[in-house]
Amino acid sequence: QVQLVESGGGLVQAGGSLRLSCAASGRTFSSYVMGWFRQAPGKEREFVAGISRSGLTRYYADSVKGRFTISRDNAKNTVYLQMNSLRREDTAVYYCAANYSNMVLTTLNYDYWGQGTQVTVSS
Repeated sequence: QVQLVESGGGLVQAGGSLRLSCAASGRTFSSYVMGWFRQAPGKEREFVAGISRSGLTRYYADSVKGRFTISRDNAKNTVYLQMNSLRREDTAVYYCAANYSNMVLTTLNYDYWGQGTQVTVSS
């Protein structure tokens, strides 16, 4: 069982930056592929970024490429999402997710999910 707790969300002006963190419980964090997803009001949850167990492989949605960076610190059981050049359309609840596999998934088929953290980008 893995418990995930996101933090770092908030209100930011367009063009600004935020860094989200997701702390995971358990001693096998490095066995999990990690992902960030988001869900805007009235929309489906969508993939944002994913990172392999070692951190060497990363995937991004086209909408965030070049602006967001996913990283992980296996010693701290934490995955991060650095978000730069934020836009109003980035406004959403952001979720981290963990999957016990060796493949980064861009779909919703993750084993564990956090409760989410709200990110609001104002103009």
